[in-house]
Amino acid sequence: MTHDGNVHDDNSGAPRGNIYDWYQRGMKLLKEGSPAAAAALLERAAAAEPESRSILEGLARAQFNSRQYAEAAASFRQIVDANPAEDYAYFGLGLALWRTGDVEGAQEPLAIAVAMRPDERHYVSALKSVRATLRARREM
Repeated sequence: MTHDGNVHDDNSGAPRGNIYDWYQRGMKLLKEGSPAAAAALLERAAAAEPESRSILEGLARAQFNSRQYAEAAASFRQIVDANPAEDYAYFGLGLALWRTGDVEGAQEPLAIAVAMRPDERHYVSALKSVRATLRARREM
């Protein structure tokens, strides 16, 4: 066992198990409230399986929840670029951009998420907040 509590099977520092195991453990860590540990494990999984939307979404969520907003934005953007029908990825991208301070940049992905899912209250609320912030800035 290493100082971080992970069991490694070789000198490379790679976690034990296969990519699916890393994903499962990462999602469990995220659910249990350890987003930074989840992000570290999911980064490994994403590097090994870069085409996996599930792994990338888990990574983006873990990055966001561990306040790695620029990294989360990049991960959500990868999902959107690969599959423009992912409303949740647009929402996550907008929130992550907003948290980085790019309120202007957050508006478009949030508007797209709302256009795709107008019934989703979280999307609508985030877009209204971003637009209110932009209005307030213009009025200053």
